[in-house]
Amino acid sequence: MMKLGLVDYFLDEFHANNYPKWIDEASGGEIQAGYAFAEIDSPKGGLSTDEWCKEHNIQRVDTIEELVDKSDGIIVLSPDNPERHEDLCRIPLQSGKRVYVDKTFAETKASALRIFAVAEAHNTPCYSSSALRFADEYCDIDGGLVANIVSRGPGTLSQYGVHQIEPVIALMGPGVQRVLYTGTAEWPAYICEYADGKRAAISHHGWECPFGMAIDFIDGSTIVSTVESDFFRNFIADMVDFFRTGDVKVPHEETVAVIAAIEAAVKASETPGTWVPV
Repeated sequence: MMKLGLVDYFLDEFHANNYPKWIDEASGGEIQAGYAFAEIDSPKGGLSTDEWCKEHNIQRVDTIEELVDKSDGIIVLSPDNPERHEDLCRIPLQSGKRVYVDKTFAETKASALRIFAVAEAHNTPCYSSSALRFADEYCDIDGGLVANIVSRGPGTLSQYGVHQIEPVIALMGPGVQRVLYTGTAEWPAYICEYADGKRAAISHHGWECPFGMAIDFIDGSTIVSTVESDFFRNFIADMVDFFRTGDVKVPHEETVAVIAAIEAAVKASETPGTWVPV
């Protein structure tokens, strides 16, 4: 049995509360979360680290070093606090053990490059991804035939931009050159433009808005889809395969491009109507 260690900023959050069960189920019990470390107790009135570990039957460890030493693989969580990823990843990515880093990978392109540099210097297999990359609605599309995308979904740009930008880059490639903000403070919207003129228009709405895309192809045809597939199940299956095999299916180049596009979109939101280079 493979035992994973969970590293988090605080543990009582959606991903930490669900990943252990989902991984156990997806692996048929072959891979289980065995250890957990958190920098702080939940600042949102949730369970303390001790309470969370007791509820989930996972051993608390006092340091990241201890967790890395005991674990066969590591998941760095902190999904809503990517500013903590660079510090939380440093020791796991020096271990040579397989490491998954939760979305959003980093706040800036520079930080993303530094994180991957640590992994590469220590030959540590690692990757990061939005679960939306693995939606059935997107998986069978030939990205080389895509000419234009209009994407929509819920949430804020800073926390949920990854869930729309990542599928765009998975389909159209990592070559976004500039971003134009067209939305408001309440309803974020922006255009990502490629060097060859291809564009993806992305907008954020209320929580009732499902993820979906209109995808235009170079032959003039269009597919309009709403994500209804169990993308989290697909994502966890990919993570399980990674911990079993070490096979990284999400190129680091694409992850860096996702973060660079998000960083440019956030900057563009400060000056709507002005193109911001990526």
